[in-house]
Amino acid sequence: MKKILILGANGKIARIVEQRLLNNKNFELTLLLRNSNRLKQLESANNMTIVDGSVSDTKLLKSLMKGMDIVYANLNGSMEQWAKNIVESMETSDVKDLIWITGSGLYHEVPDPFGSWVENYVGHESKEDTRRAASIIESSDLNYTIIRAAYMTNDREIDYELTKKGDQFKGTMISRASIADFVIKIIKDPEKYSNESFGISKPGTDDMLNKIREIEHDI
Repeated sequence: MKKILILGANGKIARIVEQRLLNNKNFELTLLLRNSNRLKQLESANNMTIVDGSVSDTKLLKSLMKGMDIVYANLNGSMEQWAKNIVESMETSDVKDLIWITGSGLYHEVPDPFGSWVENYVGHESKEDTRRAASIIESSDLNYTIIRAAYMTNDREIDYELTKKGDQFKGTMISRASIADFVIKIIKDPEKYSNESFGISKPGTDDMLNKIREIEHDI
């Protein structure tokens, strides 16, 4: 049985992953989130343990890391600090495999006009925070997989293409269901995707910025 620690377990992508692995005897999941009541519906699952807490608590992190095979981080906020805490806790606990979700534009790899829109939409300081976080992970001794996602939607379709670090980013949109599908592929075979940073988007969405603006206007 593969043991997985999910950080930020109430995140939208994380919840899809959890539902797909629900009661799967091949996986044992420990779910960390600030308010465990948000995942109360998963308490009866026979392969999930829910823990109240935060990645700011390094003592708790280290205790949860023990015996884990994979850490999947689905976080927002102070990303540089979270990366420091996670890398330190994993290295101390001798846990090697990390899946890290972030946004596109990490390496200024997204062509305009979408690239500039992302930078402005997220905010330059926030993007710099995510870049510093990624740098910490990439310079660690971990077997990491970074996922750089395009603009995320709640569409249920699973349809995606990947680009590697150094390649120009493709597309502008991606469903959270697609990201979750890729996360599960990595969980099942982390070595295949080890020490890589993947851009993920839906094929054929290169010129969809106007559609994204319409979605944002309607929210």
